[in-house]
Amino acid sequence: MLRIDHVFVTHAHLDHIAMIPLLVDTVGEARSMPIVVHGSPETLRILRSHIFNWLVWPDFSSIPDRGNPFLRFQEMHTGETANLGGGRSMTALPALHTVPAVAYQVSGAGGSLVFSGDTAYSEPLIAAINDIPDLRYLLVETAFPDALHDLALASRHLCPSLLALFLDRIKANPEVWITHLKPSRAQTTLDEIANYRGRFTPQALYNGLEFVF
Repeated sequence: MLRIDHVFVTHAHLDHIAMIPLLVDTVGEARSMPIVVHGSPETLRILRSHIFNWLVWPDFSSIPDRGNPFLRFQEMHTGETANLGGGRSMTALPALHTVPAVAYQVSGAGGSLVFSGDTAYSEPLIAAINDIPDLRYLLVETAFPDALHDLALASRHLCPSLLALFLDRIKANPEVWITHLKPSRAQTTLDEIANYRGRFTPQALYNGLEFVF
């Protein structure tokens, strides 16, 4: 955990931010520099107001003091890029969810990776992906099976039929990896994804997988 200098948040739902308070609490005092949490202005406002508010958790952006905090927030607007050194960068892309959300493009010398976070079918995200000439990997969510298509629409997630529409609009040829499978429905969802007859062969993301680029 001491090696984590930056955290890029897609949106403020608990399953996507739950470990940040514990991370800062665990290693903050052992670091010489603050952990930087990047996110949209709306997402960071939610974190400040509802998590780091001295009620749910201490405000580590003012501990031990505001001049030398354990945690620093950095706003990222859609289209903005954060340069991380070593030829690496992160760019915020548009996503569509029930709360303000972004996806991220991770760029290195050997190409780019896009991580969707939680998103529904999104024309702006598809357009942003198609503007990336060196895309090698696409990590995209598919939360529900097609039997829960209406729930996917209402909660702004993807299901296999919506994923198929999404992938059919992608111009590049990245490896496609599926995230955010609901555990009780994971195999059903993967079986339905396996019936996709487009250009891609989506696979389930798994622990220990490394992307080098």
